[in-house]
Amino acid sequence: MTVHIPPMKLAFDLKEALRHLCERDEQLKRLAADTAAFQIDVEAGQSPYEVLLEAIAYQSISGKAAATIYGRIKALGENGRPPTPEKMLKIPTAKLRKAGLSGAKAASMKDLAKKALAGVVPTHDEALELSDEELVERLVSVRGIGAWTVEMFLIFRLGRPDVLPIHDLGVKKGWSVAYGKKHMPTPKELLKFGERWRPYRTVASWYMWRAFEKAGYAFTNKIRARKPRRKKGKTSQKRNGS
Repeated sequence: MTVHIPPMKLAFDLKEALRHLCERDEQLKRLAADTAAFQIDVEAGQSPYEVLLEAIAYQSISGKAAATIYGRIKALGENGRPPTPEKMLKIPTAKLRKAGLSGAKAASMKDLAKKALAGVVPTHDEALELSDEELVERLVSVRGIGAWTVEMFLIFRLGRPDVLPIHDLGVKKGWSVAYGKKHMPTPKELLKFGERWRPYRTVASWYMWRAFEKAGYAFTNKIRARKPRRKKGKTSQKRNGS
């Protein structure tokens, strides 16, 4: 069962984080003053394996459809929990496909189960002892799991303080709203800008999400990726008919 705990017991001092960020970023200070208090809801009791299993089910489809499919996957387990890694490996792929998974997602779940049994995917207690970098390196080795999924795990399951999802659309568009930009930053630009937020980039990212939500989709849909600049040499060649 999903249990929401507001606010989460953080592994860092939120007051110190806000003081640090507000001293270094006047715009973020104004945003924080005009926004509800920082809060993360935790999915209590889920192991890293279960978190990632659910993440795979939710990839690239609507939330409603994903919830239906994941409900069918959970029904293949016991006591209201999804199949254990051992059970997952015994479930025929055809049965997973019948539940609504694509072939790629079924393969990802099987690979996740194998790596959980091999110890690559840690238990929750083991994850607490690993650095962000170690967790990213381990978990992206699972088929279908990318850096963004691991970053969400670090933020919303482990409450890590210094995670900046540079590819997240909400964070990028929220940054554009907060700093009055017409275009989204590139991941490289956001990473460089975010250096001022260390070691509390998670908190800054959370406020970028809030800026995105407050602006609304009608406004943020106008924010586009920056168009790449044409190289002068190529432009000159075209004009000269080369």
